Amino acid sequence: MSETSGPASGREQGGSARGNAQFSAAWFWMATLLIVAGVALRQHVLFVVAACLVTVIPVAWWWKGQSLRNVEYRRSFDKLRAFPDETIQVAIRITNRKLLPLTWLEATDQIPLVLPLVQGQLLPTHDPKVGLLRNVLALKWYERVIRRYELRCTARGCYRLGPVHLRSGDVFTLFEEHGVGEPGDRLVVYPRIWPLAELGLASKEPFGESAAHRRLLDDPLRTIGVRDYHPEDDLRRVHWKATAHRGQLQVRVYEPAATPTLGILLNVTTFEHHWKGVLPELFESAISVAGSIATWGMGREYKVGLVANGSMPLSDQAVRVPPGRSPGQLAAILEALAGVTSFATISIGGLLRRESPRLPWGATMVVVTAIVTDDLLASILRLQSAGRPMTLISLAEEAPPHLEGVTVHHLPPDTPAFGRSGQGAIDAAAALEAAGLAPRRPHERTAQAPAHLTAASAGGWGGAGRQS
Repeated sequence: MSETSGPASGREQGGSARGNAQFSAAWFWMATLLIVAGVALRQHVLFVVAACLVTVIPVAWWWKGQSLRNVEYRRSFDKLRAFPDETIQVAIRITNRKLLPLTWLEATDQIPLVLPLVQGQLLPTHDPKVGLLRNVLALKWYERVIRRYELRCTARGCYRLGPVHLRSGDVFTLFEEHGVGEPGDRLVVYPRIWPLAELGLASKEPFGESAAHRRLLDDPLRTIGVRDYHPEDDLRRVHWKATAHRGQLQVRVYEPAATPTLGILLNVTTFEHHWKGVLPELFESAISVAGSIATWGMGREYKVGLVANGSMPLSDQAVRVPPGRSPGQLAAILEALAGVTSFATISIGGLLRRESPRLPWGATMVVVTAIVTDDLLASILRLQSAGRPMTLISLAEEAPPHLEGVTVHHLPPDTPAFGRSGQGAIDAAAALEAAGLAPRRPHERTAQAPAHLTAASAGGWGGAGRQS
């Protein structure tokens, strides 16, 4: 396993002392009584036993206080992002960075139960969603112990590992020291990604007639890079600073003024009334369809963006990733889909009306929804009549009505791709990796995902769309 260091999960520097059942104030009273009895009865044996108790207790107390000092507990992973049914290898490194040895150390790490061990089982806790990974060991001075595990990704989501609880004490087991680390390692399990052919969207232009991919007109105000000079290049495009730096002629590469843009709008509700709850399988299928469309668009050099009326955990803002073509765009979209919840902040019709002005004119708007309401149909027809290219993808049991000028696809819940396990998703992940579009490993350099996935961007879709 190739290992790369993940974020530190916390360094334990000791915690509050707690006596266990083997020690109490009765020991001090017993030592005092033995000293008094030994002096009064002139029994040297009682005096020696009392003296040993008086000596051992301070040593044990000092040992306990030093036990968790300079003890490190770190996790490292072969990858921090995966697809369902893949496995993540984790190495637990426990290091004692001091001269004082540890005769015993117990480390219990909290791990979500949706990331079970491939071999072995996590211990149950009071939280039905969290299990414990327990390690009990002894450490010499300046010794490091590495234990390796394999976690299986069973469900989409963004997960935090930890905190880890450390427990140790003195060699006589009279006192205990407890320490708690901060949860710091974050694992992301992306939704399942399917080729569009598996979803029944195998036509040449599944979302209607697209804009031409060739560069119709360059925008001289937007330089996206430099390249080597070609004889047919205009000398006015020469980048003289880059030429001096590289020692050969370099010309500017401009962003095309007309770039195909795909805006994906995801409806997270599975019932017309939110108080009826959510259908988990239908909800996950809608997320997978949105992720598959984003993967298809990025592979064809579209500017792809995502907005959903669902929110991220502990947030009340709609999920939004502005359109872009940067190397990290696909990872940002899939990470947003990994964390989106079924809590709807706005209706899909209202979301469509609010977000359409923020998309560049001519962008294709693809609505992915498990239910088709009259409000949604009215919003789509209104935007289509205004000149917006519209596509509706419905996952409802009944096929949606025909809409004049709108591309409509029906993917019922019994679509074969939805019923299979993870083989198609794993094949899609391998295809992404081969195409250079898959999310990078932790040790690779990649563009940072947008930090505003859960908040409305000030510039909107159009203003923040340029990420090349």
